Amino acid sequence: MRVLVTRRWPEAVERALGERFEVILNDTDKPLSQAELAAAMGEFDVLAPTVSDCIDADVIGGGDRVKLIANYGVGFDHIDLAAAKAKGIAVSNTPGVLTDATADLALTLILMAARRAGEGERELRSGQWTGWRPTHLIGSALRGKVLGVVGFGRIGVATAERAKHGFGMTIAYYARGPKPEAEALDAEFCAELEDLLGKSDFVSLHVPGGGDTANLIDAAALAAMKPGSYLINTARGGVVDHDALADALKSGHLAGAGLDVYPHEPQVPEALLDLENVVLLPHLGSANAETREAMGMRALANIEAFAKGGDLPDPVA
Repeated sequence: MRVLVTRRWPEAVERALGERFEVILNDTDKPLSQAELAAAMGEFDVLAPTVSDCIDADVIGGGDRVKLIANYGVGFDHIDLAAAKAKGIAVSNTPGVLTDATADLALTLILMAARRAGEGERELRSGQWTGWRPTHLIGSALRGKVLGVVGFGRIGVATAERAKHGFGMTIAYYARGPKPEAEALDAEFCAELEDLLGKSDFVSLHVPGGGDTANLIDAAALAAMKPGSYLINTARGGVVDHDALADALKSGHLAGAGLDVYPHEPQVPEALLDLENVVLLPHLGSANAETREAMGMRALANIEAFAKGGDLPDPVA
């Protein structure tokens, strides 16, 4: 069985794949073109893409050999599931294994934004720091502040646990309905997004990407946020209207933001690049060695199950 891995994976995972299947690696580790991805559909049995690959209807229509798209990552809004289903192609992902890493990064962004750490490092490295003084780069404390979690799945809950138990924050959350995990956190359920936004000092986004959540945080939602609050996004870039976010940051309505994801990566919205009160990270949510290897092994488990004709451990379509 032939497997195409579109980007380089951790060495241990590539080695394990190579021991079981005929694996073609992308040695350049540069994104494949849409034409190359489409051609692969007729040349391989399994396509193993990442979030940086757009597996749209045109790509899926490029050939009839691929019968499994084994995504390296939990999000799958970059894959046209309807087109895959129409051609009888199964799709899998890698849930669960990146929960802790992404929650850790959400807290990193909360701390960096609240304590103006990005501004401080830029000032120091540029030689502009003139020494300690009582009014220099005053930020926000976390203890006693309200963290509003939008989406209360695994990562949202893990972020709330860290904020509650590690930093003494109060938790509110917005989801389709009340969640049993909220009880241990004494977390307040908000049935309306606007209600959550208006009471939260920090808002952390943990919803899937796609049409249902596109521009969920638009100009109206940003206006509903508490003056002087912070927006944190480790979910998907398309969840936020970044032009509206830039306006809210420039006006001072929001004190700051921390972003790890963008709508058209690796491009970063131009309106944000010159703003001091936003922390911009290059999609590091799952970027620790243990997590990236676990993601690859999860993808491998789905490929192995497919090869044996069994049920996929992590089917999404």
